[in-house]
Amino acid sequence: MGKKLSDIASYLGGAVIGNGEIEITGVAGIDEAEEGDLTFVANPRYRSRIAATRASAILVPPDIRVAPRPLIVVDDPYLSLARVLEYLYPDDNDLSGTSDKAWISDDAVLGEGVTICPGVYVGSKVRLGKGVTLYPGVYVGAGTVIGEDSVLYPNVVVYKRCIVGRRVVLHAGVVVGADGFGFANPGGANVKVPQIGIVQIDDDCEIGANTTIDRGTLGKTWIKRGVKIDNLVQIGHNVVVGENSIIVAQVGISGSTKIGDGVLLGGQAGLVGHITVGDGSMVAAKSGVHKDVPPRSIVSGYPQMPHRQWLRVQAGIPLVPDMRKILLRLVRRVDELETLLKKKDKE
Repeated sequence: MGKKLSDIASYLGGAVIGNGEIEITGVAGIDEAEEGDLTFVANPRYRSRIAATRASAILVPPDIRVAPRPLIVVDDPYLSLARVLEYLYPDDNDLSGTSDKAWISDDAVLGEGVTICPGVYVGSKVRLGKGVTLYPGVYVGAGTVIGEDSVLYPNVVVYKRCIVGRRVVLHAGVVVGADGFGFANPGGANVKVPQIGIVQIDDDCEIGANTTIDRGTLGKTWIKRGVKIDNLVQIGHNVVVGENSIIVAQVGISGSTKIGDGVLLGGQAGLVGHITVGDGSMVAAKSGVHKDVPPRSIVSGYPQMPHRQWLRVQAGIPLVPDMRKILLRLVRRVDELETLLKKKDKE
């Protein structure tokens, strides 16, 4: 069912320029959009495509006021896109109730409106909050607590005694609370150090598919409120990730590292253990972080360095072959001069 453009603008707190009575039935990218679609311009590089889009209307920032299509002017088009997608495409989950093909411990406590699908295992003394949804194949270990309105997609595993907050989303294949990688005398006897801690995930976090978060050796591995983690991320034992941080795919964080609030870790970044990444810092993709990162820093490279320094290093790399040729010529020239000087000295 479609929505009038004026209704969408009102929902977003934006202003309509043009015909607000047109009906919007979908949302699409600026190149793919057709009649009935709403599109958006968040990146300046797409502004040149406004004239060619077939969309019925466009979400734009405040500095765009003229276009061949009706506009909704908002402060942040990308943020507004997220809100309009929720508005036009509400969650259509029609699951409800508890399947008789799930295994639920007699002493588990289930909140009102819990949904448990076939093939789910709920261990002893588990507590599930109101509105929790467990998709097929989910395993919830003994003593685990899952807060209200959290969603665990298929084949999620939460080991014993872990804590998952409210409105948390764990995508398919996430493993929470497996043993941390701790061995005494590594490379020798490889004596396993028992991992007796837990994982705590606070409210409003979202963890991407096949991400793994190890339990603490002692104490806890802690993912704080509002953290968003992409697919295929590895978080070691006793790591702390600060509020509202973003961790992109294939990042690896070694044990006992502390990530501050609002930190952005680019894809495939690797962090050694027992370091601190300060609040508001950014780590570029494929960086190797081997020491502390000060608050509000931007680092890049392997090993890490300040981002501007890394840019200069990268700019110099294509010049290395020519520089090598020049150096070799200079070396030969110096050798020739030294030979001449030795001859003169003998004379």
